[in-house]
Amino acid sequence: MTLRVVFMGTPVFAVPTLMELVGQGHEVVAAYSQPPRPSGRGMAERPSPVHEAAERFGIPVRTPVSLRRDEAAAEFRALEADVAVVVAYGLILPPAILAAPRHGCLNLHGSLLPRWRGAAPIQRAIMAGDAETGVMVMRMEEGLDTGPVCMAERVRIGARETAGELAERLARLGADLMVRALAALERDALACTPQPAEGVTYAAKIDKAEARIDWARPAAEIARHINGLSPFPGAWCEMMVADKPERVKVLRAVPSETGGAAEERLVVPCGDGAVELLELQRAGRKPSKAEEFLRGARGGIRVLP
Repeated sequence: MTLRVVFMGTPVFAVPTLMELVGQGHEVVAAYSQPPRPSGRGMAERPSPVHEAAERFGIPVRTPVSLRRDEAAAEFRALEADVAVVVAYGLILPPAILAAPRHGCLNLHGSLLPRWRGAAPIQRAIMAGDAETGVMVMRMEEGLDTGPVCMAERVRIGARETAGELAERLARLGADLMVRALAALERDALACTPQPAEGVTYAAKIDKAEARIDWARPAAEIARHINGLSPFPGAWCEMMVADKPERVKVLRAVPSETGGAAEERLVVPCGDGAVELLELQRAGRKPSKAEEFLRGARGGIRVLP
């Protein structure tokens, strides 16, 4: 038995789930995604990763700016879906959409709810120093990530793991979790439990204004800040590189055991301790390891406060 599924997602994080649904033989009758956005140096409009993946599978794609119009709800109901699968879609689903599928809407969320409800759960978990996180399948309600949880998987967060790496791990894990949830739904065996009232936190959307590194903070906080914002938008600082000031992105860091720089290492003193910068990216160049970065900076570097 297979289900008629409407898939709703936008970023790379959502693509593995869409691929698993197709691979398991479910009938994905439509994919909803955010409209194409300007991207790249030429700022040409580019479809989202989910949009591109759906087209490769021959799945019709819809990119409404809003779902609140009566016409949008009517078009959605006409799909006669058994269930909607939602993964980082980016639009609020109004009541008329939530109620349309026969079995409602299931959302894959990248945190251990109720911790880190909201837009940036993976980044915020790293930035806060959480030891573990995970993915959860929940039944959607009108509230922000408030629905009952049906299935969950936990993972440890690596000491040097970036948000991009953790997202990739959780995306694969979440895809498997969602197809297991749909299999249980087909058997009428998907049990969901209300979230606890305690421990609620909110993962605010990442603002580019918070990306600048504050070297007055403790080393552990700075390292988490850097790793949590990598690869996007990328934490940054100003450096004197070959006697010229540059804005440099720092893509990976760890607290350092030593406060001084050694050969082919880049260690920066902080408000408490020191942080070793492991991967960096100069403007217009590819990311590089610290030793390669140092070799390319003829005349030496100096991190500016």
